[in-house]
Order: sequence, then C-alpha cells, then structure tokens
Amino acid sequence: MIGYACSIFYHAGGNNMISFRETELPGIGRKFQLNTRSGDRLVIIIHEDGKRELYIFTPGSAEECTAVVTLDDQEARQVGAIIGGVVYKPTALEEAEVKLDQLVIDWYKVESGAKGAGKTVGELKVREKTGATIIAVIEPDHTTHITPGPDQVIAAHSTLVLAGTREAVKACKRLILHGSL
Repeated sequence: MIGYACSIFYHAGGNNMISFRETELPGIGRKFQLNTRSGDRLVIIIHEDGKRELYIFTPGSAEECTAVVTLDDQEARQVGAIIGGVVYKPTALEEAEVKLDQLVIDWYKVESGAKGAGKTVGELKVREKTGATIIAVIEPDHTTHITPGPDQVIAAHSTLVLAGTREAVKACKRLILHGSL
C-alpha cells in the first residue's frame, strides 16, 4: 500500500526525543506510530468512518502485536480526554500548566464567589473578550463537557480547562472571577 509518511520528532527535554510517525492510508484513513522512550511501540489507525484501532507491539519485535483495541468515535474521544488529563488530573498537577510554544493549557477551579459563576460562556463572551478558549468544563460531580458551546453555564466549583496565550488565559481567569475585565 502506497501512503504518505511524515516522521516528526518532538523534543522532550534534555537529549530525549519522542519518535512519532504519521502515514496516510489511502481509502482507509491515517496511521500514527509512537515509539516511546521505554521502548514500547503504539500504532493507532484512525479510519475514515471514525473507528480507531490501537495496536501495542511486543518490545523489540516489529511484527508481534501484544494487544489490539478497537474503539468507536465516542469511545476514542473519551479515552483521549482521559489520557489528556481533561477527565482526571492528579492532585499534584492542580496548578500545573502545559506550555507548547506560545500555547498555554491551564486548569482553573471556579471559586464560589466568582462573579462569572452561574453565567454562560456566551454571556461572558470569553473568547471575544480574552482570546482564550474553554476547551472543557468539569463539573463538581465529574460530569465533563468537552468543547463547551456558548450556552454552557460556568458553575461554581467546576474546573475549566483553558487554552490560549499566557496573557489570554490570565484574562479569562480575571473575567470569570470578576465578571468583567
């Protein structure tokens, strides 16, 4: 099968590089291969119909597959949210920021006295006023809303996953806390 391949190496600090390869599979979808620092190899195939297949290979073997998991689109998105830290974030990372060049992703717990609590994303005009994006809302009962729309109510004690420049994320926090900038 002929396909387009692109190898990408991400710098992970020090001399550690993460090897990530993307290949187009004509008529099927795309294949992503990750070779981890620990020597594991994970292959993910995303089919055009939304189905995902995950293959875990035996360390040191290019052919022997240890496990295969097939997920539909909804299951894959939920697993992605879990792995990405949207659904659960360890306590030690409560104030952690993930920086990707100019992009900052931050978790913000809405205080009970926040003026923006009880208002919708649209009412606050979060993106328009701050330039930040709310990529998820995790309610106190752990109900998660990924890519919430303008009608999403921001409840007190919920955790927001914010993305944008450092300045935009700080402005978004101020907007939610004070109700205006």
